[in-house]
Amino acid sequence: MSSFIITAMVFLGSALMVYNIYGFVHFVQTIKKRKNWDNRVGFLYIPIVLLVFFLLGYLIVGIFGKPDLVVSGILFGGSIFVCVIYHVLNHLTNELFEDENLSARLMAAEESNRLKNSFLASISHEMRTPMNVIIGLDEIALRNPALPGETKEQLIKIRLSTKHLLGLIDNILDVNLLDTGKMVIRSERFSMPDTLSELNTIFTALCAEKGLAYEPADWMFNDAWFMGDELLIRRVLHAVLDNAVKYTDAPGSVIFTVDERSTDEENREVRFTVKDTGIGISREFLPKLFDVFSKEDASTTSRFGGGGVSLSVAKRIVTLMGGTIEVESEKGKGSTFTITLPLLSLKVKQAETPVVEPVSLSGLRILIVEDVEENAEIVSDLLELEDAKSERAENGQIAVEMVKNSPPFYYAAILMDLRMPVMDGLTAAREIRKLNRMDVKIMPIIALTANAFDSDVQQTMDAGMNAHLAKPVDADVLYGTLRQWIQEHQHKLKAAQDE
Repeated sequence: MSSFIITAMVFLGSALMVYNIYGFVHFVQTIKKRKNWDNRVGFLYIPIVLLVFFLLGYLIVGIFGKPDLVVSGILFGGSIFVCVIYHVLNHLTNELFEDENLSARLMAAEESNRLKNSFLASISHEMRTPMNVIIGLDEIALRNPALPGETKEQLIKIRLSTKHLLGLIDNILDVNLLDTGKMVIRSERFSMPDTLSELNTIFTALCAEKGLAYEPADWMFNDAWFMGDELLIRRVLHAVLDNAVKYTDAPGSVIFTVDERSTDEENREVRFTVKDTGIGISREFLPKLFDVFSKEDASTTSRFGGGGVSLSVAKRIVTLMGGTIEVESEKGKGSTFTITLPLLSLKVKQAETPVVEPVSLSGLRILIVEDVEENAEIVSDLLELEDAKSERAENGQIAVEMVKNSPPFYYAAILMDLRMPVMDGLTAAREIRKLNRMDVKIMPIIALTANAFDSDVQQTMDAGMNAHLAKPVDADVLYGTLRQWIQEHQHKLKAAQDE
């Protein structure tokens, strides 16, 4: 019986060694495929050669020798040990390869994301530049008091269409920012009545043009001022209201209401409701409503248009703000969207500020730093409508020289493009701030650029600029920003003189 066990252990050990040799051959082939070993490839075959000699030794002992139980046990145990070592090495190698694969995939994803961001930034810049010309010329034409009524209506339609296109561009950029986690939610002081008033003005006109009845939201509460990202809140509400108007036919209606609930002394829950009598949404499609590029059916797309992005962006922005957006709808009977946002209320006494007469731009000289002649001409024409003077620098280097060679306080402000040949706007702003003159230390430098990412805004602030305006810029926003910072400049100058 013991002789049978000894023989079995020797030949089982030999068979196991054959398996080990096969395993190591496969292991070496895998290693060679994953890594270039050059002249060291022979090193990988050393274990295989040794295992072949071990196998020959097992067979010689088993056939020609007379092994006892101890020797056969050692031979069998050696094969098991080699088998265990092989599986451990194979497992560790697979783990390392998997880590390498994950690292490679991560690097590829990061590179793909970098290229995507670069592509979107470039596309955004290239699209905003001609749109700035279109919207700027349209704005200048609309301010002509002798404009015929029919032409004015056509220009208004051009403005609405270009702003719609701009909204689509912004939505695509927002999707990218949300996907990469780079969207920044700001906390700034804003007036809720003013925000609602601007939205009501826009959608009163849109509904009237389409033949819809519009019921505006009125703010009836004591809290007028809040802390939050007013720009994003306005975009969310605009997206939902625009969706209601788009999918409602005359003689339908759009009702916009707002409510407030106190959670404690300072915190509020503000609830916005948009109700329409439009085409409604089927129960089956409701779960997909906030998916990017979602469309209920092709006939809806061809009839009403739309990119299927704005509601998705709105939903994700609201979620980032800690709020909720809900919808109730029935096909053919309309929809009701309810947006609830947590906001910090400012006490009225704290929010009240003395009324200050805005400065006039009349007679002030503004330096326009812009490499595209058409863009510079449009900004110059817009400034001329406010009786302001302007000069142009084709790039940042020329702008630095013009400021350096000008008398103190010659320029009231600088409108600075960012992407320019020779010297970009960020470098130019830094060089201007370095000049040894008091006026340029506090002179307003406002970025007026097609670079519209949050990172671009941060770069302009880091370069010493005061504000960031994205092209195409609204004329009233341009005037308001210039007045605000020129007034701030005058206050700083007076304070410095008093000292």
